[in-house]
Formats: sequence, structure tokens, C-alpha cells
Amino acid sequence: MEESQKNRICAFFSPTMILLGFNAVERIGAEAKKLGGSKACIVTDEGVVKAGLIDRIRTPLKKEGIAVEVFGKVEAEPPVRVVDECSEFIRKGKYDLIIGLGGGSSLDTAKGAAIMGTRQGSVREICGMDNIPKRGIPKVLIPTTGGTGAEATRAFVVTDEEEGIKKVSYSNYNLPDLAIIDPILTVSMPTKITADTGIDAFVHAIESFVSFNGTPFSDLLALEAIRLISRNLPTAYSKGEDLSARYDMSFAALLGGMSIASGGLGAVHALAYPIGTEFHQNHGRSNGIILPHVIEFNLMGNIKRYGIIASTMGENIEGLNALEAAERSVVGIRRLLEMINISYRLRDYGIPKESIPKLVEGGMKQSRLFVPNPRNLTQDDLTAIYTKAW
Repeated sequence: MEESQKNRICAFFSPTMILLGFNAVERIGAEAKKLGGSKACIVTDEGVVKAGLIDRIRTPLKKEGIAVEVFGKVEAEPPVRVVDECSEFIRKGKYDLIIGLGGGSSLDTAKGAAIMGTRQGSVREICGMDNIPKRGIPKVLIPTTGGTGAEATRAFVVTDEEEGIKKVSYSNYNLPDLAIIDPILTVSMPTKITADTGIDAFVHAIESFVSFNGTPFSDLLALEAIRLISRNLPTAYSKGEDLSARYDMSFAALLGGMSIASGGLGAVHALAYPIGTEFHQNHGRSNGIILPHVIEFNLMGNIKRYGIIASTMGENIEGLNALEAAERSVVGIRRLLEMINISYRLRDYGIPKESIPKLVEGGMKQSRLFVPNPRNLTQDDLTAIYTKAW
């Protein structure tokens, strides 16, 4: 534990209850009944519906006499308009239980709609820090990817298409009443989604571990997530039916989400957001593209901790000085990205070099994330990082 952590009061945030294990979703009926649910709305996307996962949730709910309907229109990087449409669907249907099922976009949509389902207006109104006055409809969050950790955070992210930026709502009321982590639900993930969501969880763990706002809680969670992901993501990517790897990735994603809930994010996310909004890359892939370049920039801001990250990833740092050990974290990260076929070059995604000023402009709009980052950033720094990434 750092001395700086001992000199301040540290907070820990997590769901009220977490169920982890193979076939854990079979418990949802009994748990939903305990939450007082009688009419549930499953918030999900078209891909989850087509994958046939809805019945895994609907069947145990109906056995407990709980009526079930589905809102299956969630879009990636959920736009405000979709969350608002879902909220209206929930208000009209008078649902008393919300179940988010899917990747981070579905879980974030469920979070926003659970709050807005009890009030009029747009989800824009509750973005920002602690702008939610009271708890909304009880919610259960069930991830089908091993990466976003959204089931364990006090935040949700929406895309404001009018302004062309990501907006975030932070509140304890965004934490679910129940999170169900069932690795079986992740087995059917395609390799690309496995890679992108896995690296998203990895970034969560790294950023919270080096964050200026890190806590003893986030440190423990982040390091275990880093260890699990570096050892299991290549296997989950290569052999999706490997249940042990899927279990460890699902658990690591949960830990990563819990770590950022208490420790926060940094410049990787800040610089990744405009890659997603401007060039329609999903959130995990955007993080992966920019990750090694931001880490290289950040190294001098927390040399000791980047050395610990390298060691946790299995890099041999014996006999190296502190800076050399820290630099090994970049080596390990680049190798991991290459193993799961994520390029960390902007040009490989058809992003023109002429777009760098636009990316810098978007990154500067996320400057709130520079505050906990290990190293301060200026506009010129962003230009240098994006240029190197290109």
C-alpha cells in the first residue's frame, strides 16, 4: 500500500450481490423474486437475441411467475436516443425489474433506463457526477462478454450524437442489485469480440492500478485482473470453448470493473473515446489501439508500478533497474496485443494522418481523465501520442 493511500479515506464500490459460476443464470428466477420482481424487462441487443441466450433468462423467471418482455434494440456505444427509447419502453410497460443482458452497451443502456424509467426526460440529464437523486427500478446485470466490467461499476457511458462525444453518469445508484457472472454465456463470443472485450478489461485494471486515485481495494483487484488476463486471454481467443479460460476472463472482467469503480480511469480511455466516436471503432478496440502509446508516455509518472505490472504479466525483470523493468510492461503489452491480432497503429484502421487534430480535439474534451493519470498531458502531448500511434 502506498503511503499516499494511508493518508486519505478510500472508498470501495461494488454490486449489492454477485453470483459467479457456471450456469449461475439458473438462479435468476429465485433472486428476481427476492427483489420483488413481477414484470421484468430484458434489455439487450439483436446479437444476443439471435444467439438464443434470451431463453436462458426467460425460462427461470417464468418458473417463478415473473412476466418477461424484451427490449432488443440496444446499439453499440449506446447513443442517447436508444437509451431514451428504452426508458420510454420501460415507463409505458410499468416494469418493476430491469435485466441487462449482453456486452457493456446493453448493461449501460439498462443502467440508464432503470433510472430514467421512473422519470420523464432524457438520459443526458443524469450524466455527470452524482446527478441521480434517487435509486431507480431494481436491476440485474448479466454480462455475455468477458471484458467490460460494466456489471460492477457505478458509471454508464452514452454517446451524444449531437455533440459527437461520450458522456458518463457516475452514481452509486448505477450499481446493480445483483450481478450474475456466468462464464457459459461467453463461450459463443466470436474471436474478435473476445479480443476487444478482453483488452478492455485489461486496460481497466492497468489504469486503476497506476491511477492517482487508486486505493488498497483497487490495487488488489487490478493486479489479479492483470495476472488472469495476461495468462488467459490468448487461450480464450484461440480456443473459445476452453471453459477454464472463459471462467478466468469473466472473473477478471468483474475484478477490472470493480477496480475502476474504486480507482478510476486515465488517459488511455480519454484518448480512446474519440477513436470510437470519430471512426466507429468499438470501445475495447479503441483502448487497445492507443494503450501502448499512452503507457510509454506515462512510464516516468509511476515507474515502480509499471514495473510491477511487467512482473505480474510474467515479464522477467530480474537484474533490471526500475526504469528498465517499467519498460518491460510496454514490451509485454505489445506482445499480448499482437497475439490476439489487435494492431496498435491507427493507419491499419484506415484512419488518415490528417485526422490527428480532430482526435486531439476529442481527447481534450475528456481532460477530466487526465487528473488521475500518472502524468499530466497538454494538447501538444496528445498530438505527439496520436502521431506516434499513427
